[in-house]
Amino acid sequence: MNEGLIISADDTGGMDDELIKIRQKKLMEMQERIRVQSEGKVLHLDQGNFIELLYAHPALVVDFWAEWCGPCRSVGPVVEELAREYAGRVTFAKCNTDDNPAISGQFTISAIPTLIFFLRGKLVDRVTGAYPKEALKKRVETAFGSSGKMI
Repeated sequence: MNEGLIISADDTGGMDDELIKIRQKKLMEMQERIRVQSEGKVLHLDQGNFIELLYAHPALVVDFWAEWCGPCRSVGPVVEELAREYAGRVTFAKCNTDDNPAISGQFTISAIPTLIFFLRGKLVDRVTGAYPKEALKKRVETAFGSSGKMI
């Protein structure tokens, strides 16, 4: 995502400074709305973006899964619901263990689904198995704080 759109002097068409500032502000507001609308989606995590996501999202839950795994298919929709519910406070990502054996090995994933909770880049909790939504919500709140104090 762009950090912010900057209009060069050549693109202003002779606008005065105040109009340029208003235009810049409106563009930044639009970008923020787009960013907020994209929150609540489960991110795709792989070897190429793992470190970036880990440090870009202070409260991160990674769902380690595989397509052939029945329990993973039941946890997937729960993770998507939680991502929407905690949008803006906790980020959820999925990592396919078959496609990313190095990451799976790094965290000794021996059974799936496994959810790993990272707070500011550090592993703070781990859940293995297909837990119901309410149980996972409790783990999220324990790992990252109560819903009112979430990061």
